[in-house]
Amino acid sequence: MNSTIMNEDEFRTIWGWNMKRILIINTGGTIGMVNTSEGYKPDGKSFSNILYNMDILKAEGMPSWDLAELDELLDSSNMTVSEWNKIGKLIADAYEDYDGFVVLHGTDTMAYTASALSFMLEHCSKPVILTGAQIPLSEIRSDGRDNIITSLLIAASDMVHEVCIYFGNKLLRGNRAIKYSSDELIAFHSPNYPVLAEAGILISYNKAYLKEKDTEEFRYVPFENVPIGVIKVFPGIQFELFESIMTEKLKGIVIETFGAGNIPSYGGALLPMIKKAFENGTIVTVCSQCPQGTVMLGAYETSMALKNAGAVSGYDITTEAAVAKLYYLFSKGYTTDKIKLLMEKNLCGEMTA
Repeated sequence: MNSTIMNEDEFRTIWGWNMKRILIINTGGTIGMVNTSEGYKPDGKSFSNILYNMDILKAEGMPSWDLAELDELLDSSNMTVSEWNKIGKLIADAYEDYDGFVVLHGTDTMAYTASALSFMLEHCSKPVILTGAQIPLSEIRSDGRDNIITSLLIAASDMVHEVCIYFGNKLLRGNRAIKYSSDELIAFHSPNYPVLAEAGILISYNKAYLKEKDTEEFRYVPFENVPIGVIKVFPGIQFELFESIMTEKLKGIVIETFGAGNIPSYGGALLPMIKKAFENGTIVTVCSQCPQGTVMLGAYETSMALKNAGAVSGYDITTEAAVAKLYYLFSKGYTTDKIKLLMEKNLCGEMTA
C-alpha cells in the first residue's frame, strides 16, 4: 500500500482552506522581546518558537505563512534608513511569491517605517501590514497575539492594497498614522484620515477610504541617507542657533509650527535662513504641531512670511510622513524645484491637498 505525505499547502488545498501565502517579516520590537536582567531585549529564537507553536496560526481559515527576520533584530528606537531599505528589499524580493506581508515592528517608530514603505514600495498593490505589541508575546497578557492573527487575516483578505498599521482592533493607513500612547493597547491614531477597518466580531472595512488596487508596475525605491532634520517651534525659540544646520548641513527640514502654520515673528532670524536654505537646495516643509487639522500658509501674517520665504505647506501630513517623503523625493534624484512642487501634492494617500 502506497502512502503519501502531504505538506501544509496540499492539506489546505484539499480542505478548501485559505490558500493565500503571507510573508511575516520580524524586525524586532516589543512583540518579540523577552525579559532579561538588563530589561526587555529582542530574542529571535524565543519569538520564532512561540510563533511556530501557536496552533491558532495553523487553524482553518488562516493563510499559509513563512517567517523572515532582519539579520539583527532591533528595538525600533534604533531603526534607521538602512533598516527601512532592508525591509523594503525583503518585500521587493519576495513580492511575486506572496499575496501579502505582515511586518512585525516596535511601536516607537512604526509610523515612520510605515510612511517610508508607503513611498519606497511604488505602486504596491498588495497588503503590507505593520503590527506589533505593547506587551511582549512571551507575556500572559500580550496584545500581540490578536495583532498578529488579525494582521494575517487582513493581509489575506483581498481588501487591502496598501501599507497599513493594524493595532488595537483598528486598521490605519500607514502614512496617516501616529503613535498616540506609550502605554495604552490602542497605541495609534489616524487624526486626519478615517479608520480603514475595525475588528470586532467581524472585520468591518471602510471601503470608501481604502485605496484602489494599483495597476502600474511595482517598483522598489531604496532611500539615500540624505541629511534631514525636524525643528519644533516653541515660545522663545532662538532660530539663529540653528542657522548653520539649516543653511549648510540639511537637505530637508520639517518645521513643526503652531496651529495652521504660524511662527513667532520676533527677531526676524528665521525667514532669511529659509531663503538662504532654499537657495542652497534645502527644502523646508511646514507641518502643524496639532495632530488634527491642516497647515494653511498665508491665512495669518506669521505664516504668510513663511510662504514668501520659500517654505512649502505640508497641509495635513504627519511629521513622520513628511520626513519619509523628503527621503523618497531626494532619493529619486529630482531637482529642488520639483521636490518643492511634489511636497505639496498627494502622492500615495499621505495628505489631503
